[in-house]
Amino acid sequence: MMLERVIAKLKNKRILVLGAGLTGMSCVNFLTKHQLSCTVNDSRADIIDPKVFDQQYPDHTLVLGKWQQQAIETADVIIASPGIDLCAEGISSLIKPETVLMGDVELFCQLTDKPILAVTGSNGKSTVVSLLAHIGEALGYNIGLGGNIGTPVLDQLTDDIDYYVLELSSFQLETVTTMKALAATVLNVSDDHLDRHKTLASYSAIKQKIYQLANVAVINRDDSLSHTSITSEQQHVDSKVVSFGHDKPDSGDFGLMTVSGNIYLAYGETPLIALDSLPLAGIHNAMNYLAVLALGVSAGWSLENMVQALDSFTGLPHRCQRVDTRDDIIWINDSKATNVGATIAAINGLAPTLKASNKLILLAGGDGKGADFSPLQPVFSQHVAQVFAIGKDGDKIAALSEHSMQLANLPLAVTQASSIANAGDIVLLSPACASIDMFKNFAERGQVFVDAVQALQEAC
Repeated sequence: MMLERVIAKLKNKRILVLGAGLTGMSCVNFLTKHQLSCTVNDSRADIIDPKVFDQQYPDHTLVLGKWQQQAIETADVIIASPGIDLCAEGISSLIKPETVLMGDVELFCQLTDKPILAVTGSNGKSTVVSLLAHIGEALGYNIGLGGNIGTPVLDQLTDDIDYYVLELSSFQLETVTTMKALAATVLNVSDDHLDRHKTLASYSAIKQKIYQLANVAVINRDDSLSHTSITSEQQHVDSKVVSFGHDKPDSGDFGLMTVSGNIYLAYGETPLIALDSLPLAGIHNAMNYLAVLALGVSAGWSLENMVQALDSFTGLPHRCQRVDTRDDIIWINDSKATNVGATIAAINGLAPTLKASNKLILLAGGDGKGADFSPLQPVFSQHVAQVFAIGKDGDKIAALSEHSMQLANLPLAVTQASSIANAGDIVLLSPACASIDMFKNFAERGQVFVDAVQALQEAC
């Protein structure tokens, strides 16, 4: 019924799909399936092959290499890919006030009434949604995992789903208005994407929009920037707040407690499981575990069964992932740390696991996308023995520590780190920057790091 209603609204409308990448083409496939024609516009000239497009989609129009003024001005509905800034010059002034703006996630939310668990934040999103999906499957549910991860959401529309778990970026949240999630969280907020959002306050406000789209707000009580909009006056009708944090929790909330010298995940007064018995190391991953449990409980999942499923999730590539070596040095690949907050979380999470006689060596740098690196300085001073910096903004990162060296590339940084590391030391790749200045993406950067580390093992 929902599908038919949405399709009826789109009939005979001038539909413009902005962006011809993976998300944009999933929108085109959806429209094609339901006999709706559209214009596809992308400012990139070589994003797809026009001849192949014309063969596959004869009823659609493709315009590449520029934003087409007429298509934007005359559109009744614009479905925009999240990477496209609708406020940018060349787009915003052309959009009519009456034009319906949406992204693929908003269209998806209009098409399904399946329960949704939604996650946003600067860091940890992918780990949390992947763990949440893993636990849901372990509990016997069919889970659809999508949004800013994996398969585009429109490709996952099916009746054979019990819950959708959505990772949502700030870009996606800009165009989401009708989502009614069971529960949603902003894991944390730190400087990221300020080249688009301009200020931290604006970025934070966009993230916190997710609470108004959910029945239960799951908040990080340690991070005020992630939940400043949650007050008793501002909560919408029937909303509920559940929190997680580093401290001992109140009844109905999640946190940490110490039992017989061991740190436990806890629910109210009840210890659940010892942190050192779980595969994801570091206090920052403890917060990820707690967020997942809070979301699951908010959905009505069995807490006991969720806790039992935690230890079978071993994490995601390039996210504080230990590299297998035989040199007794702890090499950690955290290439996914593309902003300052992620690197701070990794350092603060791993440093407490070191013995007093060992040290943490950091490899960082890349394209900072205009970020403020200064919050790294006190963390460097407290926890980092040596910084090896690379990339476009490597000089800015190196300037934050007296014990730093700027190097030409990542393999050289690995070699230099190896020369000063001893057994039990941690060498952490956690760049605090995007990878686009030197690599195709963070995955390639992480693989270069792993290859360089393993090459050292072969040379031993």
